[in-house]
Amino acid sequence: MKTRWGWRVSLAACAARGRSRRGDGRLVRSAGFSLVELLIVIAIILIILAVAVPKLTSARMQAQEMGAIQAIRTLNTAQQQYYSQFGRYANTLQELGPPTSGTPGPSAADLIPGDLALGTKQGYAFTMTTTPQGYTINGNPVTFGSTGRRTFYSDQSLVTRENWTAEPAGPTSKELGSVAAK
Repeated sequence: MKTRWGWRVSLAACAARGRSRRGDGRLVRSAGFSLVELLIVIAIILIILAVAVPKLTSARMQAQEMGAIQAIRTLNTAQQQYYSQFGRYANTLQELGPPTSGTPGPSAADLIPGDLALGTKQGYAFTMTTTPQGYTINGNPVTFGSTGRRTFYSDQSLVTRENWTAEPAGPTSKELGSVAAK
């Protein structure tokens, strides 16, 4: 085949160089990426993901733990308010939550959000029980190691305690933030 400049070039040679012929016989480079270029880009993206995903998972878990600590503080505050209004501590989370209808009262004091009154919030499950001295609150990850690495405990003393194992924290667990807790 004769080109504009008098050279002979086969179609196979044009294809091997990533070029093709236009209708008027001129050679043009084909648009797009080669397979090798695409594989390199995919490899780079996978390397970035391999580095970023564990850090993202750890940051998400830490944020959920901080949310659980804040929820326990909210429950402690709500219990103190409930005690000042009704002369006793609430027996259930629903007693601290919003009423289904009507005005707030001892059965639903509207002191905490509805999702927390149902017992779960941001990957943690919360339970509250009354004791002869007051009450206890436990916050445990829904899936230990995925939604949280710590369990939490608090009571009427307002001290929050943590446990770095799947076993629920209790009154003898280390205080939150203490150096020996980790």
